[in-house]
Amino acid sequence: MDKFTELRAQYDTFIYHGYTVTDEGFSFRFTIGEFEFAPEWKWNGLKIPADMDRELIDYVIFSIGMTELVSYWKCACPPRVIVKCGALDDERILWWKKLYWGGLGEFFYRNGIETDFDGFMTIEAENTAVRSFTDPYRGERKGALIPVGGGKDSIVTLELLKGMKADNLCYIINPRRTTLDCAHTAGYSDDRIVGLKRSIHPELLARNAAGWLNGHTPFSAIVAFSSYLAALITGKKYIALSNESSANEGNVSGTNVNHQYSKSTAFERDFREYCEKWLTVPPEYFSLLRPWSEWQIAKRFVTYPEYLPVFRSCNLGSKTDSWCGKCAKCLYVYIMLAAFLDDAELIKIFGADMLDSAEFESLFNGLVYADFDKPFECVGTRAEIRLALYNAYKRREGGKIPLLLRNYIKEEPDEPEGLDDHFDTDNFVPPELIGLLK
Repeated sequence: MDKFTELRAQYDTFIYHGYTVTDEGFSFRFTIGEFEFAPEWKWNGLKIPADMDRELIDYVIFSIGMTELVSYWKCACPPRVIVKCGALDDERILWWKKLYWGGLGEFFYRNGIETDFDGFMTIEAENTAVRSFTDPYRGERKGALIPVGGGKDSIVTLELLKGMKADNLCYIINPRRTTLDCAHTAGYSDDRIVGLKRSIHPELLARNAAGWLNGHTPFSAIVAFSSYLAALITGKKYIALSNESSANEGNVSGTNVNHQYSKSTAFERDFREYCEKWLTVPPEYFSLLRPWSEWQIAKRFVTYPEYLPVFRSCNLGSKTDSWCGKCAKCLYVYIMLAAFLDDAELIKIFGADMLDSAEFESLFNGLVYADFDKPFECVGTRAEIRLALYNAYKRREGGKIPLLLRNYIKEEPDEPEGLDDHFDTDNFVPPELIGLLK
């Protein structure tokens, strides 16, 4: 019996018991059989206004709990989920199932789990009552809350919105040196940086250590709901994400497996619908960079050289604010920047010439060729990567050509179709800001 089937048979019910909100933060309570999980979030520069509709705050926090739920559910994948708090009718239950199903595609694939939309989970809500909410800020909301992750994308958003900086705030979950350095470099002082500190409950780590299931969940949905909470209580008009059109490309040919599902246009559309139908109060959530490709973002990013020493987007190196120089994400960013920067500058950033090592051939193949699974990282499309490689070669033509680039150009000597004029019209950028991208 496989682990998925075995655990579901032994632990058939997951319960979302409730949540607690205090002046320090909020926490949730989940159980699977005899195991209890109580993840905590702490306010960091945020305070709920006295005149805010507390039932609205509660419902947003309940919704954050629904996004946290799936990270704990996945360790045993109980077929039945009981929600004892908040309020869910049939339409909202379907909304959450769609998010979980799309966001767990990589988890199911990498764990060899065969299931379907109807069977992987049923959700039962004890409370189906719904209500509307009011906004104390009404028409007075202004500026944008800008989630900052430390990579090139959010930096480009910070720079594009610098004309609104006096009204903007940076939003950071679990601040670290890189994210703070990026915000500071953009000109945001500590009092213009807000966020939340999120912790994983130790029991989940214990279940993973005991051999229970583990894998990727839709973290950007947590960013969406928590940033909505932050923008709500700080009076911001917009939540300006930095997800580009490239996030819509999947990782495994012939499937809907997408590591970046909760960064996709499909999720953005669904989240906006959730806010408009069931939260009913601004702020407005959108991805400022959605019309652009990763190629265009990289091309704009290198015009801000002051960020080169401080930006980081390596997941493996995040705990030490470094580029590990070994993973697919590092290799991807290296390739995109190689189209615009010389080797000496790249080596200064990453510590080595990643295109000059046969060690990275398998990662390179996954990034470039459709016959290989695309790495499960937040990376651009293969078309964008091939364009970057071609331009990296032209930049070095007549000089030393790194090994992987030299081998690639022998097979793909022609210039790919340009992406400089790419503009994805399937976006939700407000009309008053769309001109920043044109």
